[in-house]
Amino acid sequence: MKHENTFRLASDIGGTFTDTVLIDANDTIVATTKTPTTPRAPAEGALLGAQHVMQAAGIEWHQVSGKIHGTTLATNALIERRGAKVATITTAGFRDILEIANERRYSQYAINIEKPDLLVPRQLSYTIAGRMNAAREELITLDSAAIPALAAELRGQNVQAVAICLMHAYANPTHEQTLGTELRKLLPGVEISLSHEVSPEAREFDRLCTTIANAYIQPLMKTYLSDFEARFMEHGLTCPILMMTAGGGMTTLDTAARLPIRLVESGPAGGAILAARIAKEISEKNVLSFDMGGTTAKLCLIDDYRPQTARKFEISRAERFIKGSGMPVRIPVIEMIEIGAGGGSIATVDRLDRLQIGPESAGSEPGPVAFGKGGTEPTVTDADIAMGLIEPGRFAEGRLTIDRSAAEIAIDHKISKPLKINAQGAAFAISEIVDENMASAGRMHAVESGKDISSRLMIAFGGNGPLHATRVARRAQVRRILIPNNPGVGSAVGFLYAPVSFEIIRSRYTTLDNLDPNAIDAFLNDLETEAVAVVLSGAPKSDLHTRRVAFMRYHGQGHEIEIELPNSALTQAALADLKNHFELEYSRQFSRIVPGMTIEILNWGVTVSSHAPTLKPALRTAENRIREATEFREITCDVIGETILAGVFDRADLQSGEQIIGPALILEAQTTTLVSADFSAFIDLGGNIWMTRTQEATG
Repeated sequence: MKHENTFRLASDIGGTFTDTVLIDANDTIVATTKTPTTPRAPAEGALLGAQHVMQAAGIEWHQVSGKIHGTTLATNALIERRGAKVATITTAGFRDILEIANERRYSQYAINIEKPDLLVPRQLSYTIAGRMNAAREELITLDSAAIPALAAELRGQNVQAVAICLMHAYANPTHEQTLGTELRKLLPGVEISLSHEVSPEAREFDRLCTTIANAYIQPLMKTYLSDFEARFMEHGLTCPILMMTAGGGMTTLDTAARLPIRLVESGPAGGAILAARIAKEISEKNVLSFDMGGTTAKLCLIDDYRPQTARKFEISRAERFIKGSGMPVRIPVIEMIEIGAGGGSIATVDRLDRLQIGPESAGSEPGPVAFGKGGTEPTVTDADIAMGLIEPGRFAEGRLTIDRSAAEIAIDHKISKPLKINAQGAAFAISEIVDENMASAGRMHAVESGKDISSRLMIAFGGNGPLHATRVARRAQVRRILIPNNPGVGSAVGFLYAPVSFEIIRSRYTTLDNLDPNAIDAFLNDLETEAVAVVLSGAPKSDLHTRRVAFMRYHGQGHEIEIELPNSALTQAALADLKNHFELEYSRQFSRIVPGMTIEILNWGVTVSSHAPTLKPALRTAENRIREATEFREITCDVIGETILAGVFDRADLQSGEQIIGPALILEAQTTTLVSADFSAFIDLGGNIWMTRTQEATG
């Protein structure tokens, strides 16, 4: 039971800004803030943000009963290659799993193909004798006598972490457990990652890559999480700190330190959770989540109030949009497309006189030129400032001094002169290209999923999302947009609405015809027990919900379909329903079934989670009153590229039922909403801004 004077605090450390949100016992947001990220000591920026919101709310540390944290540190460490020196140990005869990979080229006809960097060179790939089979039987005893010599070799190579991935360890982990235990004794201070703990699924290449990625960032993340906790505890925080995961749930610091790979993309996951919650509150089943921050833009499809999920994604692709060109990581994750298109994305002119935006970012240090912190390269934010779309005195709560002339000079020098166009045209061109990049990414993501985004409601947030929403929506042919309350810190708000959860997916092959219900029930119960043990450290036992799934396919296929299972014991009737559900879902995705074909189940999954906070349905009022502007500002119109007057409104002054005809700027402390000339805005009873593209508009 919540006490009336308890509060929960969330921190989202992004590449440019750190967002902080404080909510009370009734799940009402009482204070938010954006502070510049401090890359050399990320906890400093998070502490500063926490102090700002607590001071604004007038509370002390002992009143904070929950602290949730999401960070890009794990993602950035992998992308920027700032991790540990890692060695691998695989089963004898399988030293070259990384070199062989999937036995195919991601671009078949590229002569000078760039192979993905899989972090471990061949000289640090070791093997040990011993073998399990897929039926969990030991074929060859583990060569325990070889472990001391192996440890000595690893010590001589000064490795900081070891990734152990033995054949069929997902089915029987005994050999991995023995090897891990012995190496921890012989190599104190070296982090050991075991594949059956990190990614207990078949497909040894993916499993090995995931284990390597976990080992690569484990020393860094372990130190970071320990320091983060210590810094907050020193200032008086007494409650446990929970970490946001890529799958959209929260987990403990201990679990995060053991499995840091699950923290990759944890920040964007919070945004998807927020969008899904809003979708349910407004009864919009199918939406497009659009989160644009200072470094990247993220788009996620949400169907039936649930973000699209995946069990695999790639890190640091050699070719940005080509599957197979990156390092595969197999963990439960909210599926989204992320591109280097944030406010800090740098604009350049290449040797062919083509304007390019990103993926390089100015980040928080030095940041955009207009910030006056040493930046010299023009960015998307500089272009928005030059176009008059950002009010300097209100940007980032007034904590940053904005120099519009510096932005215009940088754009003129770096973009206008090389392209021989005027400064207004250059700023407009930067905007056009970055917005088209984001719209193209959204369209591509939808097509890959067999879906259409044009009929969806776009829910836009992030520091730059509301500012670019109409521009991206127009190009993606999306007609409706919703800007929620506190959009500038949307992902951090999402953290506070996420459940404490843990998902385990483990391989255990069977055909539907030969499935042993008792054995599978026992197997699923074991998975549930394992997941519950993680969740109970952050949530009360009485508040838990369990979801079970099977990953099914026809014999010979290489891709499985997720089918939900009943939480009760499997019976013959349940097996018949399972077949029906599989065929219905297969038919939905592929427009047909394959009669008479054997159905296989390769993986099983169990998710244990606490219940999310109670929904607060948002209602639209029937009133519709035109709100006339009393203040105007010159802006570069995003439809025609010429200077026009836009009405200026303070969001805090807007009332439900009021309508604003574009062009207009709606200002608030942490972001600005642009109502383009071909859009109108409407305020609902919950304070959300609905923007609709007008029928008669062109452009």
